[in-house]
Amino acid sequence: MRILRSILVAAMGLCFGLPAGAQYIGVLQSAETMDRGTFKLMVAPIMAFGKDGADDEFGVAARGGYGFTDRFDAEAKLGFFENGTFAGADGEFWILGGKEEDPGLDFSVAGGIHWMFGSNEALDIMGVELTPLLGGHVSKSLELYGALDVSFESIEEDVPEGADDTFTRLHLVPGIEYRLSDAADLVGEVGVGLNDDSFTYAGVGVAFYIR
Repeated sequence: MRILRSILVAAMGLCFGLPAGAQYIGVLQSAETMDRGTFKLMVAPIMAFGKDGADDEFGVAARGGYGFTDRFDAEAKLGFFENGTFAGADGEFWILGGKEEDPGLDFSVAGGIHWMFGSNEALDIMGVELTPLLGGHVSKSLELYGALDVSFESIEEDVPEGADDTFTRLHLVPGIEYRLSDAADLVGEVGVGLNDDSFTYAGVGVAFYIR
């Protein structure tokens, strides 16, 4: 009887894990913050690649941000997916930075909170993110960045007794930011899922700046 109960709990855990997986909108920002007084608007298609029987999931991410100081900005984030809606906000603090005329390493840390409102039997989830970013310019227009995105998630619904209602997502994220003009950047990245609860994804979008 105990063995049967354990099998049932494990199976229910898998059922809860699969629909919770793919609603994620990535990092999609470099290690530099926005200039003080700058507004940012961004749209980016996202594809999360399913695993362990889960389907691939397509979504569209939208971001709006503002540069409060020369080293701190904040963004509101929305994501629209086949199985739910993502909403959140984060702030990024630029700790170490070089200049385009004198290229050097940039280092920043972003952190925030988000909610995922599930549909089609997917689950509601709340999460807290912490993301260190490292990057640098390889030319006047091209910047490379890398991030380690850690997200601590909590299922906001009742789960079967004995099943875990918390999990962690961990992504290694290499990306590029390419200056299209003084008012627009092209941003693209791949997030490599590093644990069982993390789906690998790819996203690319255009960020517009209003100064």
